[in-house]
Amino acid sequence: MNTESEINVFVHGVLHYFDTTVQQIADCGTPYLALNRSPEVSDYTGVIKISGKREGIVFFTAPKIMLCAMLMRMQETDMSHGNLCDLVGENAPMEYPAHIRPIVIPIEWRTYHARLVVCLN
Repeated sequence: MNTESEINVFVHGVLHYFDTTVQQIADCGTPYLALNRSPEVSDYTGVIKISGKREGIVFFTAPKIMLCAMLMRMQETDMSHGNLCDLVGENAPMEYPAHIRPIVIPIEWRTYHARLVVCLN
């Protein structure tokens, strides 16, 4: 499997999440490399550590206002920190692997902007 195919697995997962959770599609922007800097993170970030044949991390990061809008779209009235964390998978501290070039995929939903970041060796 090549890098593009591997990244597409994560992109399709995020887009499917929006489609099924808030019943609205999200758009994927043009991916880019975050060279010579760490990718920007928003208010809430969910991190998945990848191990095995390829190692690294994948994370989704979104602003609080976007997550609140998602909860409202889901007819949820509880905008607590816990519910916001549940949308990103947990608001985890990120240990960013400095030796891996991160690929940043902008995700847009309504007027909100989030990012999916894939860092695989």
